[in-house]
Amino acid sequence: MPAPATPKAELIEVFSSIQGEGVLVGHRQIFVRLAWCNLDCAYCDTPFAKQDQCLIETRPGCAAFEAVTNPVSLELLLERLKSWLERLPGAHHSLSMTGGEPLVQVDVLEEWLPVLRRYLPIYLETNGTMVAELQRVLSHLDWISMDIKLPSVTGALPLWDNHNEFLRLARTRNCFVKAVVSEKTPDEELRTTARLLSETAPEVPLILQPVTTTAGIKLSAAQLLEMQAQVAAIHPAVRIIPQTHHFLSVL
Repeated sequence: MPAPATPKAELIEVFSSIQGEGVLVGHRQIFVRLAWCNLDCAYCDTPFAKQDQCLIETRPGCAAFEAVTNPVSLELLLERLKSWLERLPGAHHSLSMTGGEPLVQVDVLEEWLPVLRRYLPIYLETNGTMVAELQRVLSHLDWISMDIKLPSVTGALPLWDNHNEFLRLARTRNCFVKAVVSEKTPDEELRTTARLLSETAPEVPLILQPVTTTAGIKLSAAQLLEMQAQVAAIHPAVRIIPQTHHFLSVL
């Protein structure tokens, strides 16, 4: 009886670029952007709806793309991955599985990640809400960039309990937490975030990420410093890092 086929993934794009967020800012990664998300945050600037075609860079970092039909096979992705690693040995720190929310396609990740991890460490970018799905792939992850979604910024209901359960698992890997903040973020949300980390994962760094666009950041330095002070009084491992890829004009 033939072995079951490896599942294919609904992808948006595959490209090589500089990580613009969090503790690995400045490292070069290969980004695999998966379709779909379980949330709909007001500030999100990333297209995640399913597409008929996935865009893949023709060469790593060239910003020229070719379209391939969705869903994409693991074999096709491996062909590109191995080619890029041979072309640029040592250039890439890790493979970023991003979205949308990659864990929506956990059936694919469960099959793909053990294979992809033979070539590069796996870095998961996640909204930090899909606990059961994380459990299924946790052993295949090297880094987790976990969001905490603040209601003042997302325009949605709070997700504190989901985030707390997720963090209990994520802390067992190389993990950091990112919270997008705006001029509307109240002090109590910052303190709640700080308490969550202090009580559940005090060793995990928290990144306060001001909403960033190509036009810059609306929050002033004084506002950001005050936010940092509010958090640091409860959870000292806190940093302020904007989305630097906007300033570098890279993907």
